[in-house]
Amino acid sequence: MAEKSFADALNEQISNEFAASQQYVGAAVYYDSETLPRLASFFYRQAVEERNHAMIMVQYLLDTDEAVRIPDIKSQQTSYDDIVGPVQMALEQEKRVSGEINALFALARESGDYRAEQFLNWFIKEQVEEVSSMTDLQNVVERSKNEPDLVEQFLAREAVGDAGNDPQAPEAAGGAL
Repeated sequence: MAEKSFADALNEQISNEFAASQQYVGAAVYYDSETLPRLASFFYRQAVEERNHAMIMVQYLLDTDEAVRIPDIKSQQTSYDDIVGPVQMALEQEKRVSGEINALFALARESGDYRAEQFLNWFIKEQVEEVSSMTDLQNVVERSKNEPDLVEQFLAREAVGDAGNDPQAPEAAGGAL
């Protein structure tokens, strides 16, 4: 038998998703302060995407008549030593979230919660895209750390990530805002 319920674990993940959203706002603020508008915009969009992930989870708990706990907000980092720092943080964060989603899936499977297992399938696919996009961006930022305008040009030229516009995404509480 699982040590915690899927609903309790998903509430913890909601907290993680909101924290990721706030951390991405912090990264965006850093890039804005460095006058790197495309990097700032990329991370502002990522922040909205992570917030929507939390809201999708909220909607699932509401749909399954489970209690929802909205977490406290803590301050996040807004300064870094160089332009690589925020992307490195984001890649580590996305890898950690992938592990968290996999653990949720394992919990759902272990407890025979087929609804939860089906719900998480989209998040597993999403995390593959998130890690891949952030890995690509880190490669570009590492190569161009002394010439940040090259990163800006890359973002202007390439479509990195789906910007949260996946028509197959589950519905978020409050709609896709």
